[in-house]
Amino acid sequence: MIARSKPAEHATPLSVGFILLNRFTLLPFAAFVDCLRLAADEGDRSRQLRCHWTFMSSHGGAATSSCGAVISPCEELKNPENFDYLVVIGGVQDEKDKIDHRALDYIRLAAQFGTPLVGLCTGVFALIQAGVMKGKQCCVSWYHHGDLQRRFPDITPVADRIFVDEGKLITCAGGIAAADVAAYLIERHLGRAWAIKSLHIMLIDEARSTEHPQPQPVIFEKVKDRLVRSAVDIISQHMGEVISVEQLAQRLNTSRRNLERKFQDELGVSPQRFARDLRLRYGLWLLMYSAKTVTEIGERCGFADTAHFSRHFRDAFGYPPSLARKQNNTRDQQHVDPFFIHIDSRIEGR
Repeated sequence: MIARSKPAEHATPLSVGFILLNRFTLLPFAAFVDCLRLAADEGDRSRQLRCHWTFMSSHGGAATSSCGAVISPCEELKNPENFDYLVVIGGVQDEKDKIDHRALDYIRLAAQFGTPLVGLCTGVFALIQAGVMKGKQCCVSWYHHGDLQRRFPDITPVADRIFVDEGKLITCAGGIAAADVAAYLIERHLGRAWAIKSLHIMLIDEARSTEHPQPQPVIFEKVKDRLVRSAVDIISQHMGEVISVEQLAQRLNTSRRNLERKFQDELGVSPQRFARDLRLRYGLWLLMYSAKTVTEIGERCGFADTAHFSRHFRDAFGYPPSLARKQNNTRDQQHVDPFFIHIDSRIEGR
């Protein structure tokens, strides 16, 4: 719990160092640092009085975000003991990108010094790669849940909360939730009034706690039943494996019969059919946006073999996966991104 006592009049300012990794995500960075900025001074004058912040990159040069915006100047990595917290902000997860070994070494050094680390968005991937997340809960966006599970099977990600506090390690799903983490730390160090001041100026009603749930994948149109929505959340977080209806029902504390009936009522398909269709859309997305082979994609989508994947893919989209990259037309764009589920007549009529 955060102490709500009034801080001392001459309390030491809150000092935060930002480690901006390659193609870092701009929104969590901006949300976090602006929350600090507004708490740092009276009004909106932006003087670093109660809060200090430093932008750093592993090479000491300007840092480019995933949208192309550049943060400059950035400084070289400073002594971790200079900061109350080090905030690691990750970016686009392209496995072809070179690993930033200097940043990972710095993260390890900070952990050895006992400097608390905050992983925002995919910054948690860097914390895992640095080896500092062992035995700790790890918060990640639902959008990156499957990728994290696949790359780091020994780590159990938490995708149903906006951030997780493990003492010296705080991980956050990213996005605007970074402002909640910043307010959480401001309240801890400077008092509740300063945290509220920042959030209200940012037009955020109140700080959300660690237990606040993440928004889950967007489900358009008809899905209104809460049990079905929960089932879809679970299915979408296990794209690469087949979850039996019995397992799904058990996790939802209901019966198989009840779950199947609700899927039929809501979507007109069985849970098995819905899950398979979703994995096929995942396969289509990988065909269009990755260089993986059809065999690799079939395995990653949880199909027994290439023939099994190809047969169901043709049934769903009208052409074999081998032609998906060649055609690459726009008629199936609404079905491409598997994480934004579009329930339409094509699925309902099956």
